[in-house]
Amino acid sequence: MSSFLSDTALIFGRYARQTLRSRLQMLFGVLMPLLYLLFFGPLLTDLPLSSTGSSWQVLVPGLLLQLGLFGASFCGFGIILEKQYGVVERMRVTPVSRLALLLGRVLRDAALFVFQAVLLVLAALVMGLRAPLPGILIGFAFVAVLTVALASLSYALALKVHTPQEFGPVINSLTMPSMLLSGLMLPMTLGPKWLDVLSHFMPLRYLVDAVRAAFVGSYASSAMLHGVLAALVLVTVSMTLCTRAFRRSAA
Repeated sequence: MSSFLSDTALIFGRYARQTLRSRLQMLFGVLMPLLYLLFFGPLLTDLPLSSTGSSWQVLVPGLLLQLGLFGASFCGFGIILEKQYGVVERMRVTPVSRLALLLGRVLRDAALFVFQAVLLVLAALVMGLRAPLPGILIGFAFVAVLTVALASLSYALALKVHTPQEFGPVINSLTMPSMLLSGLMLPMTLGPKWLDVLSHFMPLRYLVDAVRAAFVGSYASSAMLHGVLAALVLVTVSMTLCTRAFRRSAA
């Protein structure tokens, strides 16, 4: 166990140092949600989007998970580049645990996107967001879990394809429907009934509803329970699939 933990810390440190050397990656990753916050948020301030909170308590949770959705889904590009430069091949011959190779990466990704989520919430507080501190912290936890799950799936896919040209279209075809059907921008209950029903087959919707519940202080609601269960299932399945992909790639 101590060897596994040290391997994970070693891999995490390696990729964390790479990230710290790229300040543009740290800051510009939050640019798209920040633009939504600045230019889309004011359009919603006078709309009755929620009976228990303000429009900011509806929009900001969606933007937090949008950060995890788009950021983590494209993490696999890194492995494709490493395969092309032979980094993955060199790692295969080391005694480092294959699970540690995965965890070190996804923990770095989770730390990066939680940091960006903090920046986004600070900007939202300046613009008028009012939410309880426990609810905000729960939102950060959901960002971390979503990042771990989607980054794992992204790495698993990246190990299967050979070029960025193959990887990019697949990710785009998955992330756009996820964004549109999960209610990231606006609650799906505002749409037609058939669209609301269809969105219940999208796991991300339950995470969005849970974070919105947390931002209004509803910690014991059914939305929170469903969100936690969906997050646990999503991260378990994705970690299992990616661990198998790492082991097969090393065979």
